[in-house]
Amino acid sequence: MQAFWEFAGNFWWLVFPLMGVLGMVGNAWERGARMRHKRRLEVMHAKAELKAAQAAARGKAVPAASLPPITAPTATAASSQGASASRETQVTQLERLFATHDAVTARWLEYELDVAKIIAFPAMSDGRQPLTAAFLRAKRIADGLRPASAKARLPKEQLAEYRNAVADFEVAFDVAERDARRLRDSTFTDDERKRLDTAKKLLTVAIDEAATPAERQLAYRRVREELDGLLSISDEAIEVLEKKVMLELGPVTSSTTVTVPTPTPDAADASPGASGRVGPAAAPPRAETPATAAPELIADPLPAPKRPSTTPPPGATWPVPSRGHGDAPGRVTHPKPHR
Repeated sequence: MQAFWEFAGNFWWLVFPLMGVLGMVGNAWERGARMRHKRRLEVMHAKAELKAAQAAARGKAVPAASLPPITAPTATAASSQGASASRETQVTQLERLFATHDAVTARWLEYELDVAKIIAFPAMSDGRQPLTAAFLRAKRIADGLRPASAKARLPKEQLAEYRNAVADFEVAFDVAERDARRLRDSTFTDDERKRLDTAKKLLTVAIDEAATPAERQLAYRRVREELDGLLSISDEAIEVLEKKVMLELGPVTSSTTVTVPTPTPDAADASPGASGRVGPAAAPPRAETPATAAPELIADPLPAPKRPSTTPPPGATWPVPSRGHGDAPGRVTHPKPHR
């Protein structure tokens, strides 16, 4: 160990040429990676052109029943049939190219509008990454060369140019996606990774329907604070996230049905003479009502018995007889003794 430190103290100046050599090796490796990426794009582009040429060669054959009669063929009719067949082939090619173009755009929007994917794969939203920048350039070129509709008449050169642009667009997205999934958050520091993990956990609370509105709002604000300065989130992605955060519980409706029992004639007593006791009067049988009839009103309870009145009856004269009836006050008289 002592010998190593003596060597390092005597030949410390070798660090500078070694740094230059390492820089040259890194530059060479980067150039080789770019060349490999370019060759891969060229191979995939050639495969796409080959598939397009094979599809064009397998154009739809015209059925024999729809062919014009063989008698009196003319050059004008033959040229018109060839032009219609070429237009049908071009329309089919444009429809297929439009479908591929839209599919790749939809896959790209998943990374642009989903904040969870932006946090998981930040390289797809970082234009400083060389592969992401190449994909964005290919997208702009493909969008600029896209015709207005599939029925548009295009020259062969313009159609071939748009086909090549769509192929480059698809290949560039595949390469950028693979690279973003490989890198993930490896380009960030330890503190930045901790902030990303915290934002990811808070995001699950912000979009959780079981959480209260206050908890979702607080988690949403914390997510914005953690991602501030780390990732560039588009306004559309923020709008989509706010719609998820602002979820409200639907109104809870509860219906209570009150059933009123109705007495039956069998439950009531008949008359006082039958059993020697007085019972409630039997309710008359009700006529059956249809299911859609209005609900019956509940009968009022029987009034309580009144106490005997203490007021004199109408038409009574004072004084009342001594042996009067009722509770009215009267005069008490004693009989005279017989002599």
